[in-house]
Amino acid sequence: MWLGPRVVLAPLTRSRFYNNLPQPHGVLYYSQRATKGGLLIAEATGVSDTAQGHPNQTGIWTSEQVEAWKPIVDAVHKKDCIFFCQIWHAARVFDYGYQPNGQAPISSSSKMLRSENGVEEYSPPRALSTEQIPLIVNDFRLAARNAIAAAGGYNREDGNKAIREGTTDLVAYGRHFIANPDLPRRFELNATLNKYDRATFYSPDPVIGYTDYPFL
Repeated sequence: MWLGPRVVLAPLTRSRFYNNLPQPHGVLYYSQRATKGGLLIAEATGVSDTAQGHPNQTGIWTSEQVEAWKPIVDAVHKKDCIFFCQIWHAARVFDYGYQPNGQAPISSSSKMLRSENGVEEYSPPRALSTEQIPLIVNDFRLAARNAIAAAGGYNREDGNKAIREGTTDLVAYGRHFIANPDLPRRFELNATLNKYDRATFYSPDPVIGYTDYPFL
């Protein structure tokens, strides 16, 4: 795999894919951040209807979801950019509201996760039996097959230093890439970065804080 800029879009939950389906505004969001030889890692993409941990997250366990991903993938590939799908399962990190029929989330045990900041509230999980584990493994297998193509707090100077000193080959950016869809170009020119608006990170709005950040 050949990469041009060693600036990677980190996997970021954006909470804008309603009903677990990739949306048309995702085409603009991801294509804005695609550059020739670049690498984008998609947001957390559920492997099943029991895998979701946040509202408006996407998935890739149905044919409808696969078809909805295709325009996004095509738009990224048209810019000769590499696109990875991050498949996941939230396990016990969510509540009954995101589960089919309000059932308990699954985990390796029935021990409830405690919030570190007192904001999130998690539901008591149900422990998987040994016989059920292969079913979850199979969810990942199917999701990986469906994914046809499907951050460390660094700034420009930190990233350049890490690469120069050989401590890494790639640097993944999250917040800066959200606010600067042309981040590799801005780094190349050492241009001023747009400031990100943290309040819009997880908003369901399909434009504000999502695709309305300006280019140079």
